[in-house]
Amino acid sequence: MFNTLGLICMIWWYMMLFHPLHADIQCMGSEAQESSITNVKMNWRKMELSWESSKNFSTYKCTVMDKNTENAKKEVNSSLCRFAAEHYILHEGLLFIIEVPNTNISKTCTFIPEGVNGSAIENFSCVIYNVSLMNCTWQAGREAPGDTQYFLYWQYSRYDDAMECKLYIKDKNGRNIGCRFENVTTENAYFLVNGSSKDSRIQFYDEHIQLYRIEILTPPLNVTVKCTTDSSCIITWQQPLTSHKKKGKCFEYEIRIQNKDEPKEGKKDPPVTVRNNTYRFQNYNEKKKYILKIRARGKNCLVSLNWGEWSEPIEFGQGKDYFIFVILFLVAFGTVSVMLIPYCLFKRYCSFKSIFSPIPQPKDKFNASNDEDMQTEYVNLPKKSWTEEITIVEEMT
Repeated sequence: MFNTLGLICMIWWYMMLFHPLHADIQCMGSEAQESSITNVKMNWRKMELSWESSKNFSTYKCTVMDKNTENAKKEVNSSLCRFAAEHYILHEGLLFIIEVPNTNISKTCTFIPEGVNGSAIENFSCVIYNVSLMNCTWQAGREAPGDTQYFLYWQYSRYDDAMECKLYIKDKNGRNIGCRFENVTTENAYFLVNGSSKDSRIQFYDEHIQLYRIEILTPPLNVTVKCTTDSSCIITWQQPLTSHKKKGKCFEYEIRIQNKDEPKEGKKDPPVTVRNNTYRFQNYNEKKKYILKIRARGKNCLVSLNWGEWSEPIEFGQGKDYFIFVILFLVAFGTVSVMLIPYCLFKRYCSFKSIFSPIPQPKDKFNASNDEDMQTEYVNLPKKSWTEEITIVEEMT
């Protein structure tokens, strides 16, 4: 029972991967010899074109072409032609021609993928980073039904077993829009993205990618700087890590050295490009401080031609001596602080009048003016009525 179930699963998986490629190809033959070449078949996985012939011809000529590839022609001595699978993209359609030399016998076949136009994925792209990790992403087809789900399969070549993505990247609706890969160690791969929907057939998408072209190189390793007394510095490093090991001569390096004391908007020195793993920096001034960064890219090898990541900045040189200026500033600041702090405290919590208030003096009764005293007493006396004043005058007389 388990063997039967496993066989059913294998057949279902195989159909999911290659079902869009099993569509019948349409063929037309020469009118005079329509039946000479029959039963044309194509093994899409191995890119093998086969046929049957009612006559035993000793030589055949077969041709295959797509939109982006020049015609590939072969002469064979049997009814089987093999083509380099990595040269062709199937989702754009193919044209096959089978001919018998020195005759009018021929057969022309076309392959156009089935499914709703515009339902295949769009903007498929992949990138390798951190040596062995890869991300592939895509967008759903503009004409794909809302329930369309996509599945990615890949293989190192058409002759290897296909593997489905294990770590899908999903959008908010649960649709697969990408895939994460681990332990990538190959230079070439073939990708096929299938689709399924309850409403209609979904066109597939396939692409061959030379993986070294999409790799983001890591920074060069073990960058060191050693400066000497002859106003120069020797900079050394090791080649970056890659998904597949390459010789040191496969890289070129860009070195950027900037004076740290110069303003960012000022004129910067142009970077230097070298092929070796060492560089001598001339006109070194030990009283200045410099910042060094290095990155790499491929050169004349199967390595990415795009510049990789910059190394971590490395500072070297003594730079300006700011110690004396710092000391003078601290002394000046301390002096001003000592003078201002007491003043501010007195200003905030005290006043000079309260501290130095005048001492009160005794009143001098002898030198005081009689007129002033009488006037003062008069003013302070209570006012009397006119009858009381007449009585007082009579008594005085």
